[in-house]
Amino acid sequence: MADERRSRLGQAVSGTINAMQKEMTGTGGERGTARRLDQSVVDQILMFWPDMPRTVARKVIERYGPPNEGIDSLLIWYGTGLWKRTIVYRDEVPHNFPKPHTDLLEQFIDYRVPPDKLDDLAAYDGSVIPERTKGEISARCDMEEMNVLALNLAHDIVTGRSSVEEARKTYAETATAFILGRSSPYTETLQFEVPHGGTSDLDEPMIGPMMGQMTEQVKDKLTGEAG
Repeated sequence: MADERRSRLGQAVSGTINAMQKEMTGTGGERGTARRLDQSVVDQILMFWPDMPRTVARKVIERYGPPNEGIDSLLIWYGTGLWKRTIVYRDEVPHNFPKPHTDLLEQFIDYRVPPDKLDDLAAYDGSVIPERTKGEISARCDMEEMNVLALNLAHDIVTGRSSVEEARKTYAETATAFILGRSSPYTETLQFEVPHGGTSDLDEPMIGPMMGQMTEQVKDKLTGEAG
């Protein structure tokens, strides 16, 4: 039991030191892969995918080139077009808003959602996914244009321009028009300035005085190492 306690404390201290080093040096967060996969590798992965994910993956490849990373169940692109990250999944998630379809294309941007707006976004669209700590938001659908639409309306909710009910109605109407061949600025590009970094929300420690003392000791240690 004592060994387990020591192990837990050691991991806690090491984790705190590592996190503070990352924060102080600005080296935290995701680092995208620069290289591109060989097309023959991509073709081998897609050979075993269902029709819809394979079709969507091909469209993304046509638009942005081969992915940067890939495994049997997904392909990932970094820094393409509007997006910080794009993922096409082999495995589809059924979703009935605004009509029955499957979610398989997820696209991310840097964006800070205030905590008091998280419930509104959840009520608006369960496939719009804010990540508070990382400072990202993503939309997941089966078309890139629908992801653009979803994030434009999410921004309208966050900024108070639209209510949840208004955003859902606008989404349904705009998506229907798009399917019938009528485009909209909200499906063409993001209608707001997208930040690049500086959106993370690291929150505040709450473990108590002991962790506070430990944090001060860690700060002293890191300051000493930097000097």
